[in-house]
Amino acid sequence: MSEQGASYRELLPHLFRLEYSKMTAVLCRHFGLKHIETAEDIASETFLKATEVWAVSGIPENPAGWLYTVAKNKTKDYLRRISLFETQIKGAIKTTDYEPGPAFEFNRQTITDSQLAMIFAVCNPANSKEAQICLALQILCGFSVEEIADAFLTKKETIKKRLLRARATLREDNFQIRALDEGIIQSRMEVVLRTLYLLFNEGYFSQSGDQLIRKDLCSEAMRLALILTESPLTNTTEANALLSLMCFQSSRLDAREDDSGETILFEHQDRSRWSTELIEKGNYYLVNACTGNELSKYHLEAGIAYWHTTPTGDNKWEHILQLYNQLILVEYSPMTALNRTFAFAKVYGHQTALKEAEKLELTNSSYYHSLLAWLYADTDIDKAIALYKKAITLTKSATEKKTLQREIDTLGKRKT
Repeated sequence: MSEQGASYRELLPHLFRLEYSKMTAVLCRHFGLKHIETAEDIASETFLKATEVWAVSGIPENPAGWLYTVAKNKTKDYLRRISLFETQIKGAIKTTDYEPGPAFEFNRQTITDSQLAMIFAVCNPANSKEAQICLALQILCGFSVEEIADAFLTKKETIKKRLLRARATLREDNFQIRALDEGIIQSRMEVVLRTLYLLFNEGYFSQSGDQLIRKDLCSEAMRLALILTESPLTNTTEANALLSLMCFQSSRLDAREDDSGETILFEHQDRSRWSTELIEKGNYYLVNACTGNELSKYHLEAGIAYWHTTPTGDNKWEHILQLYNQLILVEYSPMTALNRTFAFAKVYGHQTALKEAEKLELTNSSYYHSLLAWLYADTDIDKAIALYKKAITLTKSATEKKTLQREIDTLGKRKT
């Protein structure tokens, strides 16, 4: 493969993740939600065109601008075609959900407004919360069916059926991708925030593919959360708390991997590689989040992330454990319980924490077995090694398997 060919093949997936959802949102603003498949087809054809042209002519000077120009031209071609032929779509676009006009532009304001409205449109209360999140992850964030299934720990067939039903509801909805009102925001904000939270988590600790960390997904989640905080309609304390959490977590991304892609556990990270700029932004949004009386799971998780970025102190882990105790009451999850047990071990010791951990009985979780292995490592090396091996069989992440094997090798050396 030529260097030029390799270059565009590396760039296009990144651009697809960042620009496809924006393009689809603007096109849906133009056509209406009833024709979301048409919008997606035009966006997909645009990237297909880029694959064909860039392979021959190379990457243009402004790749994103090139994509939007092609999408605009394809939209004009589509509108010309339907004006010449009597089709079902031609009749449909004469309804009130579509207003043809010359003001069709992919400018920054239109993209921002369209994306803000689009995520609230996708999070339709007529669908179940799970379906809303699946649909938003696919349409607005560009997740594949497999990635969504991994995020929900659900079979792909289940996700496909859920998406099929959700899309049907979306097409039948009269939501306008133009303006938001307070009622819509209040009814849909919870699912919007949950969607961005899941998106960030998939990037921060990916369960699919060979990459443990996918910075493009983290960046996309932060970009969408930033859109929420920049609009007076959606600048809530919860949105600020979520963005604060994302900033704190992202500040450590460069320190979580070495040059070969191997995972570096928190206690062994080089803190000089932590981003002070993102930590400061995390502090900024956390202060904004604390302007009212509301206390959400995002406030608590942002607080936990804050303490992780502070220098080690005598009572650091006590603060973290207290926050986990509150979080587990607000919203229980197996991962929260495991993380709480880790903090519990930091405060009360491994032996006491073992009793807490074994109560969880999360036998199908790789994290559960790796946590138990960590707790046993100082007292029973053979058991710890066996638990790490069990964890390897339960994870799909190639990077995580390497990390777990490294722990086994380290314990093997200690044993000999």
